[in-house]
Amino acid sequence: MNSETTSLVEAKSAREEWSACLAFLKRPVLPARAAGFCRSSLTATLRLLALDLSIMGTLILLAIIAISGGFVPPSNALAELDWTMLTIIGVVVLAPVLEELGFRSWLSGRPGALISLPLAIAGIAAFQALNGQSSLLAASLLLGAVLGAVLLAVLLRKKPAYRWFGTLFPALFWLSTAAFALVHLLNYTEGTLAMLLPLVIPQFISGSIFGFARVQYGLWSSILLHMLHNGALVLVVVTAGKLGG
Repeated sequence: MNSETTSLVEAKSAREEWSACLAFLKRPVLPARAAGFCRSSLTATLRLLALDLSIMGTLILLAIIAISGGFVPPSNALAELDWTMLTIIGVVVLAPVLEELGFRSWLSGRPGALISLPLAIAGIAAFQALNGQSSLLAASLLLGAVLGAVLLAVLLRKKPAYRWFGTLFPALFWLSTAAFALVHLLNYTEGTLAMLLPLVIPQFISGSIFGFARVQYGLWSSILLHMLHNGALVLVVVTAGKLGG
């Protein structure tokens, strides 16, 4: 551990966990090492899920009020999806894995994570290209990228974080979070940038919570949190669609 890192302090309640998350977001500091998978880390992840869903629920309520008041949201590609089982698996499982690999796997600052980042990016690009005649090639690239990234992370897992990364960590953390939010602008098929930016605030907030989970407890934690987040939103969308139909 160096001057740019800190030790983990286990929270004993949801309130303490949420306070720890807020304190981290006020001043992001890279821990010496993530806690890893254990019972307390799993409990902490579920507490963060409760925080995330509480905020998302509030934002959804505000959106409903705005729409009731006459606001017409721009068209969103997700609204046009046919919610088949394959689509749900893609949104709830594949998308969180790929997005966490691309946007947050490297936030540990360790050599394995940083070296595997290009592979993760290749995997995301392949996933986006999964259509038509390119689907077989894209699927092969996706599998190879994910396996390669995992292999490098495992082989180099004992290497400590780069000292320079700890120094730059606050800026890198927020750049990662902003990039994660901004990429969701691609979901919208109309609207100006000024109109669309406020609409990705939910992704910015969730991304910051996912980032906290990633550096405090490990990549598994942010992936699980992201999956449960997406799963909850898909449940709301599908249920609303059935009620509306």
